[in-house]
Amino acid sequence: PLFLNDYVLYVCNMIGIAIIGALGLNILTGFTGQISLGHGAFLGVGAYASAYLVMDLGFPFFVALPCAGLIAAVFGMVFGIPSLRLKGLYLAMATLAAQFIIEYLMVHVEGITNGVLGKMVDFPAIMDFSFDTDLRYFYLVATLAILATMVAKNIVRTRPGRAFIAIRDQHISAQVMGVNLFKYKLMAFAFSSFLAGIAGSLWAHYVTIITPEHFTIGVSIEYLAMIIIGGMGHIIGSIFGAVFMVLLPEVLRIISGSLSGQFPVIVNLFAAIKEGVFGLIIIAFLIYEPDGLAHRWQMVKAYWKLWPFSY
Repeated sequence: PLFLNDYVLYVCNMIGIAIIGALGLNILTGFTGQISLGHGAFLGVGAYASAYLVMDLGFPFFVALPCAGLIAAVFGMVFGIPSLRLKGLYLAMATLAAQFIIEYLMVHVEGITNGVLGKMVDFPAIMDFSFDTDLRYFYLVATLAILATMVAKNIVRTRPGRAFIAIRDQHISAQVMGVNLFKYKLMAFAFSSFLAGIAGSLWAHYVTIITPEHFTIGVSIEYLAMIIIGGMGHIIGSIFGAVFMVLLPEVLRIISGSLSGQFPVIVNLFAAIKEGVFGLIIIAFLIYEPDGLAHRWQMVKAYWKLWPFSY
């Protein structure tokens, strides 16, 4: 990272933050089978909680960071309560309602969020050392992303992780075997929202200003696209999906910029082109690679493991 310019470091930081958020959603949707359309809102809860704790209450960042995750986890558990009775599209609608409720709170609870005007946030700091450059923030984000990956990787091997998978594959059989559905579904919502809160906090302190428009339903769909493209039910799929979804708009921006001289209208249509490409890519993955990039990665590893005798 010492030899990377600020733009590349910025993209890397955004990838790291996206990885943390995608890991949380993958635990909930990929491993537990609970569809969520409110992940963006839980990022917003973490962002505003961290901003309020640091800027208004004077908490140190490294105290506010886990607190923001815990506050988001509480929100996740509250809105995860319907998961005991609902599943599939009905659960998706319940989490969509959570998205809209939290968006409403972000706009109207102005004493904490400052409403539509947005809230200013400082860079995180330890004593007199501030993470106020892209390089310094890279080390912070990379450390937390690696830690989150290790925790997520290990949690799926534990008793709760096996319970998550059992609920996803056959919830009735899991219940017959003694798995407490309500307990483990709430646990999945809490862990997912906790990581979303951590990602939201990191994002808020990096961009230094947050508004409700940053945490709309579009963000929730982007994170859902990450785990679909990367591979649901695979930890490495969260990483692949985050890298893909963060790099894609940057690649499109570079391509549109290079073509803007010959086709000036492309610059004005960039937003529409980006959304259209996102949609086409998701459809393509659902049709041709429903298990995501993680499955393709496993096939590549299996091929080279036996090379040159693979067949």
